[in-house]
Amino acid sequence: MKFKRAIVRTPCPNMVKGLTTANLGVPHYQLALQQHADYISTLQKCGLDVIVLPAENKFPDSTFIEDVALLTPYCAIITNPGALSRKGESKNITEILSQFFNKIEYIKEPGTLDAGDVLQAGQHFYIGLSKRTNIPGARQMQIILENYGFTSSFIKVRGILHLKSGVAYLENGNLVISEMMANIPEFQKYRLIKISRQESYAANCVWINGKVIIPQKYPNAKQLIENVNYQILEVDLSEFRKIDGGVSCLSLRF
Repeated sequence: MKFKRAIVRTPCPNMVKGLTTANLGVPHYQLALQQHADYISTLQKCGLDVIVLPAENKFPDSTFIEDVALLTPYCAIITNPGALSRKGESKNITEILSQFFNKIEYIKEPGTLDAGDVLQAGQHFYIGLSKRTNIPGARQMQIILENYGFTSSFIKVRGILHLKSGVAYLENGNLVISEMMANIPEFQKYRLIKISRQESYAANCVWINGKVIIPQKYPNAKQLIENVNYQILEVDLSEFRKIDGGVSCLSLRF
């Protein structure tokens, strides 16, 4: 898989009111803007052209653009986020994606789905059933993916917000996974890179063109991934962590 582009959305001032379970305090907006700029620079170091969309103050969590669409080589799938405050975000991504995708599919009520719950591993997609993604939404996603030749299966998500909060596929059969998820039977066929509970935030990382982006200050996770011969790029996302955001959440990569 070769990525060429990423789409990001500038954090809005209202991000300080974003949904959170983290109990880490209120984000510092100006610092978040600097961290977001550094994140964009890191994407560019991976060889991506980055499309930066303007802030949307109506939607505090809109900088977490990954949740509103799933991008495949054959189509874009616009989701229906599970949080009520995010319901309008999906409509605003369709116009930009229509410039790159001839086919656009949609998750519709009563289905809800955050794309942070969808993990691609080759031709197979794992769909997390979480507080944000319900069974009707997951089944709609499964049908759409099957129509384009992909397989998929469901994973129950417990103890974390999204499936990808605790697992990341790094290509070549390597799967980064938080310790709390390491016993899930469906993942045993991969080479597991197990991240301790203390550094579990780093399990949300992304592979882009041979490089892996991880959050700063997780030395053990960094070493484990380096041991499998990936180049590591670190980003400071302290302000986004305060509202449950991680490395993958901040971009759509295709």
